[in-house]
Formats: sequence, structure tokens, C-alpha cells
Amino acid sequence: MSLDGRTALVTGGGRGLGRAIAARLAGAGARVVAADLPAVLAAADLPEDWMAWPLDLTDPGAEAALSQRIQGLDRLDVLVANAGVVPPWRRVAALDLDEWDRVFAVNVRGVALSLKAAAPRLAETRGTAVLTASINGYRAHPDQTLYTATKHAVVGLMRAAALDLGRDGVRVNALAPGPILTEALRQRLETRAAAGGMPVDAAIAAMSGETALGRMATEDDVARAALYLASEASEGITGVLLPIEAGLS
Repeated sequence: MSLDGRTALVTGGGRGLGRAIAARLAGAGARVVAADLPAVLAAADLPEDWMAWPLDLTDPGAEAALSQRIQGLDRLDVLVANAGVVPPWRRVAALDLDEWDRVFAVNVRGVALSLKAAAPRLAETRGTAVLTASINGYRAHPDQTLYTATKHAVVGLMRAAALDLGRDGVRVNALAPGPILTEALRQRLETRAAAGGMPVDAAIAAMSGETALGRMATEDDVARAALYLASEASEGITGVLLPIEAGLS
């Protein structure tokens, strides 16, 4: 699964899953461009051979800025549209519609914007796009109406873009991570525990016990799946949503 000589753009590449994916692609030989919020990149301490693009995908000028920067690259072979946010859990009656618009602006509009900007360059290289969706793209949780709606939308984007860009030889697939044992998840569990919820270790054990493998999926599990979809190992695959959840029941 070599990416020698190829260039990969990872949005949300400064931390979390995006950074893990970027590191895995770099390890396979790709030249990595990590786009993320300016504050995130300022604190990220990225490898010296990565390009860093400070960018807020919700800014009014984000489309023009991203398109201009992509046009300045020698080539673009891989887009990983990973930037996203996880809103607070809310029941339907408690939905905050201003929050709804803000989250859709990142999780859906940001993905569409990234695809639009990258599509002409990916067509030149017959490249590939990998979108970060979620298992919430095909299942739901009663307290995650907003997040679930955004990830269903990302799956729709992926399927339509796979048909559209397939005419240019560009493959488009999506990742569907389940609960991933990240520092961010651990912090959310700590917050819930402090509010009277289940202790962190017990919560992790409970989530692990719901999987076929008896463990939670990790950032590296997701990164390896992204590399697979970005590489020639999956060159006959497009329009697919790939779950990474350790066999969640």
C-alpha cells in the first residue's frame, strides 16, 4: 500500500483521527498536507516535512482559499475530508438550531467544499477521496440527532460523488468509525463520570464488551483503513462505507 510520489491533503489533520491518518499516509510515502484550524496547527508540532495549511472551513473565504492552495500543489492524489465536530448530546426537544447550522457547516458543507475544491486536481491524477463519516451514518442514537443527521448526509455525499467523479476515474469512499478510544473520548467519559455517570474504566470495559473483538477500535485502526482506501490495494472499490468498530453488536 505504497503512496510514494503522491500528495495527500487531510482536513482536520492537526490532531485526533486526522493526525493519525496523516501520519499513516506519510509512513506509506505520501507528501502530507495537513489543513486545520490555525489554533490547532499552532499547537500541533507537526513533522517538519508536512505542509500545514491554517484553514477554517466555515469562513466565508474558505472555498476560494482552499481552491487556490490546491491549485498551487504540483499534484493531488488523495483527499481525506476528515474535519468535523461532535456536538453535545441533546434530545430532540432540546435541539439548538443555531448549533445545528454550525455543525452542519463543518460536518457537511465543509466536506462538500473540500470535495469541490479537490475534484479537478484528483481528476488529473485519477486519485481518490476518503470521507470521514461514522457508524452514525447508518445507525442512530436517541440523543445524537444532529450528529447522526450530519453523518447520514456525508454518506449521501460519498455515494453521489462516487458516481459523479467516477466518470473522471476518481474513487470516493467513506470511513465509518464506531466508538474510538481517543483522548477526546476519554475526556467525554471523564466529564460524564464527574456528573454522576459510570466510572471511566467501567465505561470503556462496557463498550469493549459490546464488540466481537472484545476491545474498542483505535485511531490506528481507522488510519490503516484510510490508507487502504487511499492506495491501489482498493483500486476496484468506490462508493463504499467501511465500518471500523471492532465488530460492534
